[in-house]
Amino acid sequence: MPQSSKKTNGSDDSTVALKKVSLKRTKGPTKKAKVLKVKKIMVLDTNVPLHDPNCLRCFDDNDIVIPLVVITEIDQFKKGSDTINLNARSFLRQLDKISSREGFNGGVSLGKGMGILTVVLNKPYSEFVKVQLYPESVDNSIINIAYELKLKHQNRQVVLVSKDVNVLVKARSLGIIAQDFLFEKVSNVDFLSEEIKTIKVPEELIDMLYKNQEVSYPIKGAAANQNFILKCVHGNKTAMVVHFGGALKLIKKDGMYAFNIKPKNSEQAFSMNALMDPNIPIVTIEGEAGTGKTLISLACAFEQVKKDNKGRYHKIFFARKIISVGASEIGFLPGDAKDKMNPFMGGMVDNLEYLESLSDKSKSLIAEFKNKEIFSVEALGFIRGRSLRNIFFIIDEAQNLTPHEVKTIITRA
Repeated sequence: MPQSSKKTNGSDDSTVALKKVSLKRTKGPTKKAKVLKVKKIMVLDTNVPLHDPNCLRCFDDNDIVIPLVVITEIDQFKKGSDTINLNARSFLRQLDKISSREGFNGGVSLGKGMGILTVVLNKPYSEFVKVQLYPESVDNSIINIAYELKLKHQNRQVVLVSKDVNVLVKARSLGIIAQDFLFEKVSNVDFLSEEIKTIKVPEELIDMLYKNQEVSYPIKGAAANQNFILKCVHGNKTAMVVHFGGALKLIKKDGMYAFNIKPKNSEQAFSMNALMDPNIPIVTIEGEAGTGKTLISLACAFEQVKKDNKGRYHKIFFARKIISVGASEIGFLPGDAKDKMNPFMGGMVDNLEYLESLSDKSKSLIAEFKNKEIFSVEALGFIRGRSLRNIFFIIDEAQNLTPHEVKTIITRA
């Protein structure tokens, strides 16, 4: 066995040489060290169960901690018929079912392949947190519990899960890992907010489109019913098209109208074409305030319930999520359900009045639609359990909906 007698800085390199040789002489396959996965501790904020009452099933085998103050706060939301109230009741029923088996002493298993659920009592603020998060609040109490768990379980990762941006920022400032609740959150929606793409094509293709209305021309990576503006390589000819099934279909802006409304730009023309196409069941329209999203939707809806348009749809439902503030809570407003909805429908009413002002015929038709309840304003909470057929359903301000509410709408229509 070779050895070295050379010394450097008082150390004996022979030990190093012996170790190297002994490693080479090891017979048989070396055993890989087992890396044990350390389960995380997920601390839930109040808004997580209110967003998804089944959130306890969304964290794999990681342990879940629910501060007692969260349960107290959820209890305040259990009365009512809105989605948040239904979610609160559903989550509390799940907690009752879980706790009735063995209680929360020491935690209770959520089932095979899942973690332990623990309800943690409110804790006094540590001196450090008290200075940083004064004055006390429900949010700060939840952050304090996450901070205490972080100190207690230094060998485990403690994660505070919340949909409140302010809570996330404050927790991170204290060195706590804080994450948004991302379950069912769609990530690949960048193409929806992209501007309409312009593609340069041969002049012959544009000529064929105007002649035949539709031309086979696959565009790699194009989504179904994606809109494009074609521009010839040499010259000024352009064409507006929609791509579907490897073909381009021409959209003619000139002569396009719905209920006396004509598109003012290519974006409105694309939107109107999609809304009037019976083969496109769901249309999403994104744009800044004042770009005509609601107006075009109403005009296309009215156009397609007219008898001279063969009455493609029997009714029009207009709905939006009620975002109430203080005394504007819908339950405290006078009147029936429709009366309660009116204060939140100012934008829709403005658009209706504009459509009525276009002609006497438009005004009489809209009045007829209202009287016969062909056009009606509905609360989203009232469509559960209903089977809607031949309905033109307009959801205003859809960005305020939760994934569960979107599912409810799609499954009802």
